[in-house]
Amino acid sequence: MTKAYREITRSVSASLAKLRADSPEILKGFDALAVAATRDGALTRKTKELIALALGVAEHCDACLGFHLQTLIKLGVTRAEIEEALAAIPSRPGFSQIAFDTPTRPRSCASAARRTSVTETAGSPRRQAA
Repeated sequence: MTKAYREITRSVSASLAKLRADSPEILKGFDALAVAATRDGALTRKTKELIALALGVAEHCDACLGFHLQTLIKLGVTRAEIEEALAAIPSRPGFSQIAFDTPTRPRSCASAARRTSVTETAGSPRRQAA
């Protein structure tokens, strides 16, 4: 099945525009959080967007894929960088959902981040439910 990511992102953008008009303070806070979270730091903005893209794939979030790919293209991402980032998914929880197309309830990237924390165990990262 081919998905029209441009149409998906346009539709979500239209919904966000309505929400922005109805609840401007809420969206200002969300925008400020997004800007702060994706600012260059120990990780570059591109690296953070590649992580967000991989989370979007793992969470089956079509809008996330569309928006993060748009941003990555603006940041000059290469096909090789996208392929390498997505190649890391099979070794992570959630791979069975991707590989076997098991149905999942729609989730946002933000909800995935809230449900998951990474801790260090014997020198290697381990995903734990929050």
